[in-house]
Parts: sequence; structure tokens; C-alpha cells
Amino acid sequence: MPTLNLYRKYIKPHLFMKIILLFAAITIVTIITFSYLMYLSMSQSALQRQLDVQRQAIESVSNYIGSKYDAVQTMMVDVYRDEELSFNMSYLMENPYSAYVEHRLDKFYSENSSSTDAVQFFRNQLEDDQDIRSLMLYSAEQQHLYAFNHNRQFKIISANAANSFIPDAMYLEEDSNVSTSNIWVRRAIKLPDMRLFSVRIPINNKQSLRNIGQLLVYFETDQIKRRLAQYEGDIMGEIVVISADGDVIYSSEGKDEGGKFPYLEQVNSSYDEGDLGQDFIMSKQVHTQGGFTVVSMVPKHELEASYSGLRKTIVTISSICILFTILIPSLFIGNFAKRTNKIIRFTRRVKQGDLSVRIDDRKEDELGQISKSFNDMLEELNQYIDRVYKAEIKQKHTELAALEARVNPHFLYNTLEVIRMRAISQGAADVGEMIYSLSVLFKSYVRKKPRYTLQDELEACRLYLELFRIRYKDKFSYDIHCESGLRDKKVLKMSLQPVIENYILHGLRADRKDNRIDIRVAADGEYIRAQVTDNGKGIASERLEEIRRGLEITGAETESFGLRSIHERLQLLHGPGYGIELQSKPEEGTTVTVLYPDLGEV
Repeated sequence: MPTLNLYRKYIKPHLFMKIILLFAAITIVTIITFSYLMYLSMSQSALQRQLDVQRQAIESVSNYIGSKYDAVQTMMVDVYRDEELSFNMSYLMENPYSAYVEHRLDKFYSENSSSTDAVQFFRNQLEDDQDIRSLMLYSAEQQHLYAFNHNRQFKIISANAANSFIPDAMYLEEDSNVSTSNIWVRRAIKLPDMRLFSVRIPINNKQSLRNIGQLLVYFETDQIKRRLAQYEGDIMGEIVVISADGDVIYSSEGKDEGGKFPYLEQVNSSYDEGDLGQDFIMSKQVHTQGGFTVVSMVPKHELEASYSGLRKTIVTISSICILFTILIPSLFIGNFAKRTNKIIRFTRRVKQGDLSVRIDDRKEDELGQISKSFNDMLEELNQYIDRVYKAEIKQKHTELAALEARVNPHFLYNTLEVIRMRAISQGAADVGEMIYSLSVLFKSYVRKKPRYTLQDELEACRLYLELFRIRYKDKFSYDIHCESGLRDKKVLKMSLQPVIENYILHGLRADRKDNRIDIRVAADGEYIRAQVTDNGKGIASERLEEIRRGLEITGAETESFGLRSIHERLQLLHGPGYGIELQSKPEEGTTVTVLYPDLGEV
């Protein structure tokens, strides 16, 4: 309800306020919609750029580990290509190391040349690749581990099943792949606790194609860290390398290394990108030959934080745009509203009768043209008033003076005739009373008063009626009644007496003894209603319509000069709502109603 009252008071009657509110609503909705769409587009673009960086990072890691896997594969390819080297490696893997040494010596003495040494070949591989931390040959038949460390030192380690779990681990891991470093192997070769990943390749006898062992190469993960260092400051979240078994080979944050990756099922079921639960966005790259997967895990809150500044910027810019797109048009529209209200105020002053006002607006727009037209209209109206309206008022005053000049001698003549007839017929003592009434009445018309009241008009009517009451004695009576508080109201002079005179001249019946006239004055809203009712001859319907038409036609020449004069003067001075109304029935009487404006007291 208060909102409705506010609308009715401040918005409904003000067109420019409606325009401003409508424009503001359209502007706000448009800018918010555009800003939201722009935010979605830019945030998606920022997200895509970040995911591209993450993909480049995991691709770099995958390429590095893949290159190490390919390097180990190349070692075995080189071994298989060299017949003598392949035979010597098979002999080393299938026989004790002492037998391999004797075999090498026999070959040397029998052929007087040294054959390709498998041990030396793998020692040279460590020298060629500085990233290798340890290289190991596992003999499945002898259950021996031939280990080369990064210093090219060679050790033979027994891996008997009764003493370690190495044979079991090697038996389960016959496929070539990239994985974590085996804890039992690390203990056997006494590697320090460091971050490593392993590349494992099965070794087969080239002649029988029987698996005779495995080549196991350990690499330090520092190189992975160095590869990611070039993206420092750009990548987010965690980069994880996962083996085919789901073990964490490497984590950029050092978490869960050697353990199972907690989101393995979601990673395997996703394509290249997807959500990991509700907290992470994942990108991955799978190396099918090496059996490992490189995964980028970016927390969603980090991504949102990366473009939170973008959101604040868009909100700030949108707010500024909304402010200016509403403020600037509002200032222009407010100026138009001010000029329009100025025009309305001046029209109200003209409505109240002030025709001297002028609107000072010299602009050439529509409102300026309206103001100019308004001023021109007032100029023409003033000229018309000077030329026509004032002339008509002068004419009415002339007619009023002529009426008064016509009425007074006529009235004086009638009064003297009454006195004469009375004196002739009776010579009675009431002649003095009639003469007194006549003199008072005559003085009321001749004497000019600055303010003429209803009391003055009613007193003039009473004196006039008193003369005829004395003349007709018991044949005529009258009654005058006026509501209290109305006698001091200002009225038009000679606005009731002509009505009474019409009755005396045209309505009174000398052959009747009950002639009567009543005058009733009462307040009726913004009017003062004076009603004169008689029981005289009345007026025929055709004649009544003729009199009414004559009252409505300005300047018409009719026999009812007194009634027309009263009617026209009241309408001329006070407006069309005032004047005379007539009701009459033949042989029953006539009612004349005079409507005055309430002009206040003197």
C-alpha cells in the first residue's frame, strides 16, 4: 500500500518521471545482460587459456618421460640388432657371471679378438644419458640383479626368492612400461631415498624368443620438475604422472607419490578433459606405449580466483556505465521537465485571470516553440479583450444605465399614479405612508453606494411591494425570507426588482383577492439562489420558450428587456453558470430563479 501511494503521488502524474524510470529499467537490464554475457565469454576464454597452459605443461612432461621410455627401447633394439651383442647378453642372463667371464675369455683366445661386452655396452649407456640414476639387468633364471649406478660402478646382487620379493615383483611386471621405483630393488641396490621413476623392458632370447629377464632403468624426477619450471607462475594446481597400475609416479606437489591415485576411475572414464568430483578440472595426456598418464588437476576455486579480478572490473565498469547512462539523460530530461512545469505554472496563472504573464524560453526546440505560441496567444487574447470584450462591457454598462434611466421615470410615474388614484378615490390618511415609501425607494436608486448588498436589494423590493400592498389592500400580500448570514453578501444592483415589476405588470390579477408573491433567498453550494414565486396569470408554454430563447441569445431584441438585462449582466460579469431560470404554468403562477455567485461579504 505505501508503494502504491508513492506511485500515485510521485510517478503517475509525472510523465518525465515515468520516462526516466522506463529508460533506467531498460538501461540497467541491457547493461547487466551484456555484462553477464561478456563475463561468461571472457571467463570461458580465460578458462580456455589456462587449460591450454595446463595442456602444454602436461605435454612437456609426457614428452620428456616418453623420450626416456623411447631411449630405453632403443637400447634393446640396438642389442637385438647386433648378433654378437645379443648372444653375449643372452649368455650373461642365462649363466652365472663367472661363466660369462670365462665365455668372454674363450672367445678372446680362440678368435684372438674381443667380442662386444654386454656389461660394457650398458655401462656406456649411463655415460651417454646423464639423467639415468641406475641401470639394472635382472636375470630370471639366475635370479641375479646386475646393477650399474650413475658412477658406472657395476654390482651383482643376488635376488633369491628366499631372501627378497624381487623375483615376485619382476614376475608380475613382465610388460614394458613406466612405473614407480620398486622398493625391494631400491633396497637391494641401496639407492638413497629420492624421487625416481622407472622404465622397464623385458629381455628375450633372440633365438628362442624366451623371456630371460628385464632391463630396469631408474631416472630422477628432477628433470620433470625442471620442465615444469618454465611454466612457473602460469600453471595452476597439481601435475601428476600415473602409472598403468594407478600408482603416482610423480606429483608436482609431492603428494601420494608411490601410492594409489585417488581419482583413477574418473581419469580413466574421461576423455581429455573433465571434472574430478566437484573440486577439480582435469586435463590428461596418455602415453599408450609407456602405459603412463600425465594429469593436470586445477582446483575450481583457483580458476575462479584467476578471473575474479575480471568480474570486479566488469562490475565496476557496468556500474559506471549505468550511472552515466542514467545520470546524463536524467539531467536532460529533468531540464525538459523543469521547462514543462514552468509552462504549466504560467497556464495556471492565466487560468486565474493573469493575462500579463509571459514565458521566457528562447530555445528553438518543441518546448521553446510551445512557449512562443503561448506568448503569441496571450498577445492576441489581450488585443481581442481590448477590442471586443471591453467594448461589450461598455455596451452593457450603457444598456444598464439606459435601463435605470428607463425604469426610474417609469416607476416614478406609476407611483404617482397610484397616489393620485388613492387620493381621488378615498382621500385617506395612508397617502402619507405611500409618499414616505416612495421617497425612501427613490433615494435607494438615486444614491450611489460603493458596495451593494443583498440586504439593499431586498429592501428595495420590500418598499416597491409595500406600495402595491397599500394600493390593493386585502387583494395582495407578499413575504420575503432570507437565510441568516446572506444579507451582507455582495450582489448585482437591480437584479430582483425588475422581476417583481414584471409580476405587477403582467401577472397580478386585480379581480382576485389572494394575489401573493414570495421571495426566498438561500445558499446553494457556491451559488446564492433567489427564488421569486407568484400565483399570477402564468405564461403560456410557447411564450415561455420564446422568453427562454431570448435569454440565451446575446443582444437579442425581446419584450422581456428587464429579465434579459439581468441574465446578460450576471453571465457577462460572472460566467455562464449564473443568470435567470424560468418555470411557469398558465393560470397557476410563475417561478423566477436568480443565481448569484457567492462574492463574500462587504
